[in-house]
Amino acid sequence: MSAVAGAAARGLRTPFTGVRASATFPAIRLASHCGGLPVDVTLVAQFAPGQGDVVIGDALRRQQAHPAFVDALDEPSTRIGTMDLARGDPSSLYTFGVGAGGHPFHRHAGNRVFTAVSGSAGAHLRFSTASQGQIDADPQAFLDALHVVEVPPDCLFSVRFGGGTWHQFVSARPDGPHPTLFALSCHPDEAGGGLDPATRARVIANTADIPSLTEVLPPALQRLLETRLRAPATIATTALSLHAPPASIAARLCTGLRGAMGRMRAAVAARRPAAGFLADNGGGRTLVTRAPSEDFLLARHWPGACDHEDQVAVRLGVNAGPAEVMDRLLEGFVENPPDGVSRLMALRNALVRPARLRTSPLGCPASSLLAVDAPLRFAGRHPVLAQHTTGDGRRIEVILGADDRHLAFRTCVTVETLPTGGIVCAMTTRVRIRNAFGRFYLAAIRRVHRRYVAPAMLRHAVDHAARALRAGEEGVPSRHAPGVVGAARRTRRV
Repeated sequence: MSAVAGAAARGLRTPFTGVRASATFPAIRLASHCGGLPVDVTLVAQFAPGQGDVVIGDALRRQQAHPAFVDALDEPSTRIGTMDLARGDPSSLYTFGVGAGGHPFHRHAGNRVFTAVSGSAGAHLRFSTASQGQIDADPQAFLDALHVVEVPPDCLFSVRFGGGTWHQFVSARPDGPHPTLFALSCHPDEAGGGLDPATRARVIANTADIPSLTEVLPPALQRLLETRLRAPATIATTALSLHAPPASIAARLCTGLRGAMGRMRAAVAARRPAAGFLADNGGGRTLVTRAPSEDFLLARHWPGACDHEDQVAVRLGVNAGPAEVMDRLLEGFVENPPDGVSRLMALRNALVRPARLRTSPLGCPASSLLAVDAPLRFAGRHPVLAQHTTGDGRRIEVILGADDRHLAFRTCVTVETLPTGGIVCAMTTRVRIRNAFGRFYLAAIRRVHRRYVAPAMLRHAVDHAARALRAGEEGVPSRHAPGVVGAARRTRRV
């Protein structure tokens, strides 16, 4: 197929009979030969020379790392958004890419809408809107309905067409190094159209992918198509363009420049590791002031004077009991530590290691959760020094802590259901100094612990708990990260 496409690209240029200017988005609407939905193609914007190849290369690398990645039919793809039929949403979202040689001519049962970026050579979009009945009566109907839309290099464009529309996308230089396109595709109704029973069952089960929803052009029609592609001037063609008229000298010079820049920029970009980040503000939850109750567990477990005490608390609006929240909260201290606190702990560990002090990858309020030999465990898995649940079950407390050469600390983690609704998660830390170095050490870290370390650790743990509990309510399996815990335990030294 790519050889035929290459021969077509090297053949006579399409003789355009006229150029029409557009003050808005250049667009074409192709009427359906069978009375169905038209094909709409619209140019939106054009990137800097060579940027299309860079964007597509980066997106393809990220797509390949996605857990739902599928590589089939010369159209690597991944499903990034599934249907939610329980809430009346039958749509799905996909990403897909097409290499320089294009992909097979094919069709889908349902309607398609996608936004794409073209490679630095441009793209040819081929459509045939002949119905199956028309093709069965006369295979020539497929060719009679054939129309090509030429998209310029490095462009952002949109495409919409109805179910049953045959289509194929190929680079304007199919024998070159430039990819055809990368797209974000919406299937408005995944179960729409004339799906066969097996495919429909897969769609309803939310396990469909692009290959399973694809019907490839039959061999007999493919042979007819290949013959026609050898004479591209005989195929109805529309060229869209931004900044320069199609087939003009300026457009050709621009295309040549973009192709050269695409090769260079894509080669440089391919050497950069793909990196992505996700950050949030913890759901907008803020710290609240809340004095410890007189009978809270820490006062009974560790009575007497202390040299430092701080407390932070966060209100959490979830539909769960204190025991379940505490389980997820303790899990969050280990699996979702703040990056800033982790970096501070790495610096602290490097500085105190020569003094043979206790080191840990977690901040001291929660570092004892990495203990491997604790005799007491909350919920059967979280190491704690003590735990207590009130008679009405509305408040649960656990004690964390450790003793070191220079100081000792105890942290009380509390989860309490409020009479007015909602839950408060609190963390109170007390420190006792053991020697002169401990006094110096506490003076150095007191302010940052009170103002940053403790609040950040609690916020991150509460955020983890909220996500895990919400996922449980929605029936989504919770994503534990035992590898993180294992790594933390391997780096811990006492």
